[in-house]
Amino acid sequence: MSRLLTPPLSLYLHFPWCVRKCPYCDFNSYTLHGELEENRYLEALERDLQSQSTEVAGREVISIFMGGGTPSLFSPAAIGRVLGAVQKNLTLAADVEVTMEANPGTIERGRFAEYRAAGINRVSLGAQTFDAKRLTALGRIHSPDETRRAAEELHAAGLTNFNLDLMYALPGQDVSAALSDVESALALEPTHLSHYQLTLEPGTVFAAQPPELPSDDAAAEILVVCGARLAEAGFAQYEVSGYAQPGRQCRHNLNYWTFGDYLGVGAGAHGKLTFAGSASGSIVRTTQAREPRRYVTTAPAAITRKGVPTADLPFEFMLNALRLVEGFEIETFCERTGLEWDVVAPQVESLVAKQLLVVQGTRLVTTLVGLRFLNDLLLSFLDCVRPETPQTTGAFGLSTAV
Repeated sequence: MSRLLTPPLSLYLHFPWCVRKCPYCDFNSYTLHGELEENRYLEALERDLQSQSTEVAGREVISIFMGGGTPSLFSPAAIGRVLGAVQKNLTLAADVEVTMEANPGTIERGRFAEYRAAGINRVSLGAQTFDAKRLTALGRIHSPDETRRAAEELHAAGLTNFNLDLMYALPGQDVSAALSDVESALALEPTHLSHYQLTLEPGTVFAAQPPELPSDDAAAEILVVCGARLAEAGFAQYEVSGYAQPGRQCRHNLNYWTFGDYLGVGAGAHGKLTFAGSASGSIVRTTQAREPRRYVTTAPAAITRKGVPTADLPFEFMLNALRLVEGFEIETFCERTGLEWDVVAPQVESLVAKQLLVVQGTRLVTTLVGLRFLNDLLLSFLDCVRPETPQTTGAFGLSTAV
């Protein structure tokens, strides 16, 4: 095996409530009924942070992401309290990126200056579309004008580094309508744009009652045309759904895609931690209690930890890293999985021959065709490691292959 090295560390904080659950959403989110119990949830977050901080003592956190749900349902004072607890328990990089997801509805507008004062330096705004009828079809509670006003307030607050979430291949949407959404987004001067295709996720309302969506060919045409317009506007595609101005790539997402570590704090939050200093080295995934009431009453006792089997590491690494348009350094695979490159070399050679991957010097890069058929490509990396690989015990006494 190669030597397992400790990767960069991020922090994910989950806030599980929304004003209303969207019919396409499969995230761990819940419609808020009654008054938001900020204090009880913050107390649970603080206990959780303190408990997990011992596992990453001395490691520097390069990014913080507050997702949901809708974190901006929480007051600026609450967000400041959470970030204060983070500073108390963790070591933060001097230039730490601190992102908060927000919806542009009127219930949350007008406080961006206060969020910035609390420590937020990047915002991800859920625009989704600028077509009022399609917003209603998506179950969104805001209007296109509210998105525009929210962007104006972000600029006024000095939070100029912000992302707009935009969906495409919506019901009844053609290339012209999708391109109009992109033009509306560019007019608001974001530094980053997430361009997601609407998919029908299991367990959602849309999966049970599916709307009529554009064909795969139509969706592919939308992606090509919109991608070209974004490139023309100075937004380079750096991962499957991410476009950014130079130097404005989401640092938090880049850490995910390069198989970095992250603490998962909050109801249903997931984490990944590398323990390179143990006898064999191990990679552990953590999962919190999903239901908010259970999380509030049990955190941090309800957290579960599970070692990632060696046989799963190639697929898990590629699942993330092959999203990146510029690919990844081959050595990064070895350092962050503890495996030799020979483990995946046969699969890589086969995919290169099919023109789905290409080796560029010391990097492995997914071709344009490979990105389009990424899910099929990834299946090649299942079961790369022989099942007879002997097992030993890693950190936390979890079974780990060597």
